[in-house]
Amino acid sequence: MNLDKLKEYLDNHGVKYVVISHSLGYTSQEIAHSAHVPTDQLAKTVIVKIDGRLCMAVLPASHKVDLHLLRDVTGARKVELATEDEFVGNFHGCEAGAMPPFGNVYGMDVFVSELLSEQEEIAFNACSHREVIKMSYRDFARLVQPKVIELAEP
Repeated sequence: MNLDKLKEYLDNHGVKYVVISHSLGYTSQEIAHSAHVPTDQLAKTVIVKIDGRLCMAVLPASHKVDLHLLRDVTGARKVELATEDEFVGNFHGCEAGAMPPFGNVYGMDVFVSELLSEQEEIAFNACSHREVIKMSYRDFARLVQPKVIELAEP
């Protein structure tokens, strides 16, 4: 999926969104600053392995994923960060580390932080390190149907 395919997907599902272009940024803090998006609304996508299965943990840019908490909440035996080599091939058309939080499109379970679910709007990388998409959290939840759990720490 690239930006055009992502926009087509959102358009086909009747989602209103805005694409925000910004200067090159690799960290969620840089992206939030460049795109003028509050860090509690910028969703970062972290690829984790839960009992060996690739999944997405989606949380505010101002927080980090708590793997112990994620393990406890999911009841998994083992939760760990996936390496780029383990997941990069699943996101054709996306720059490494810039995948949007649509695990449903990629055949992955999505776990979203309850902190992010409380936001009216969210923004996220749009397959590159130069664009983000901003849309309502409600539309995101309708499309992705993530499992909302406590998984982040400041």
